[in-house]
Amino acid sequence: MTKTAWVFPGQGSQTVGMGADLLDLPEAKAKFEPSDKILGWSVAKIWQSEDDKVSRTLYTQPCLYVMEAILVDLLKARGQQPDFVAGHSLGEYSALYAAGVFSFEDGLRLIKRRAELMDSASDGMMAALLGFDRNQLEQQLQQTPNVVLANDNNAGQVVISGTPDAIEAIIHNVKFKKAVKLNVSGAFHSPLMTEAAVEFQKDLDTVHFSPAQVPVLSNVDPAPATDANLLKERLSRQMTGTVRWREISLRMPEEGIERVVEVGPGKVLTGIIKRTCPNLVLENISGAADLTNL
Repeated sequence: MTKTAWVFPGQGSQTVGMGADLLDLPEAKAKFEPSDKILGWSVAKIWQSEDDKVSRTLYTQPCLYVMEAILVDLLKARGQQPDFVAGHSLGEYSALYAAGVFSFEDGLRLIKRRAELMDSASDGMMAALLGFDRNQLEQQLQQTPNVVLANDNNAGQVVISGTPDAIEAIIHNVKFKKAVKLNVSGAFHSPLMTEAAVEFQKDLDTVHFSPAQVPVLSNVDPAPATDANLLKERLSRQMTGTVRWREISLRMPEEGIERVVEVGPGKVLTGIIKRTCPNLVLENISGAADLTNL
C-alpha cells in the first residue's frame, strides 16, 4: 500500500467563489448549519461574496477550515484514509480534525477565536522572500532585532515577520530575486503575537484533545506524533512559532510517504513541496469534481 499524507493549506490559498461545487452536497449542508450558529454569519455566502470578504482574516480562517473539513468528510465517505496529516498554519487545525483529535465544532470555535485575535493584531507586518542566500538571510535575522523567520516553506521561499523597520532592514540587507509585503493585519508567527497567544490559550485549555488516529507533523515540530497532550502543547506554540514546512516536507519521504494529497483550495502546498521533494506523487482535492478522479 502506498503511504499517503493529507496536507491542508492555510491563509493565502482562499479565492472568491471557492467551494462552489460543494454548496449543494448533503455533507456540506451538514457543516453549514452548525458553522453559521457558531460564527454568526454564513460561510457559504462569504465563499461566494464578490467583494472578497473571504480574504479578511476574520472570515478567511473559518471559511478555509469549514471547506477543508467538508472535503475530509467526503474523502472518508469514499473510503479514503491518510497515513499522516499536516497543515500549514491554519491548516494544522484541519489536519487535527482529519486525525480525529477534536470535533468539527470544537475546532471551529478555536478557529473563530484565533481569527478574531489575529484580525485585531495591528503591530508588525510580514514579507515573502524568494530566491535568496539562506546563510546570508539567517545571519541578518540573527543580527536584526524584532524580526523572525515565520514560514520556512522551502529552500527558496520563506516569509519573515516583525516590526516594519526590521522587515525593511532585512529587505535592504539581503539579496533576493523577489520580495513581497503581505496584506495581513499583523506579524503572525512571531513574538509580536505573544499577547494574542496568551489570550488564545484560555480557549485552547477548554477543548478536549483525543489521541490522533494517524501521526501529525506539527508546524513547530515536524516529528510525527499522536499523543493528545503533545499535540495540544505544539498547537499552543504555533501562533508565535515558525511554520517549519520545509522540514515537514523533508520528513515525509523519511517516513516512507510516497503520495501527498493537498486537501483545500488551490495548489499552494503541492507547489511548495514539489521543489523540496520532487519524487513525491502530488495530488489536489479542491472540490467535488476532484473526488471523481480518485
